[in-house]
Amino acid sequence: MAHRIVTQVFVTGARVFGRAFAEAYKQASASQKYAQAMQNNPTAANTLSASGLTLDEACRILNVSPPKGGTADLTRVHDQFKRLFDMNDPKKGGSFYLQSKVLRARERIELEVRQAAEAREREEELRDGWKPRVYRDR
Repeated sequence: MAHRIVTQVFVTGARVFGRAFAEAYKQASASQKYAQAMQNNPTAANTLSASGLTLDEACRILNVSPPKGGTADLTRVHDQFKRLFDMNDPKKGGSFYLQSKVLRARERIELEVRQAAEAREREEELRDGWKPRVYRDR
């Protein structure tokens, strides 16, 4: 009788672990395929991986025009951000989800402007040559 109980426990445990292992393998395989697809997808570069917002979505959320040539009216972006962020404050009956979307939209636009400014600086440096800043003690 005891050997039957031990066998049942062993078989049941083996089934549970087998199913868990198979499920984990399927999930890892799907994750790997997804990561490969995102790497090969050219539109994946247009999104901010942390928030998944495109620049167009961010501009629509804050109701501002997209940055032209890498420059944007950041004062308007910040004014819209403050207004919408305060309007969606959960303490005042707003939505935390909308508040976080507004925050991510501002971050996305600022990221785009910052990347464009860095690219402009690199272009200027390549065009004008590297001019290191030398600090001398007097």
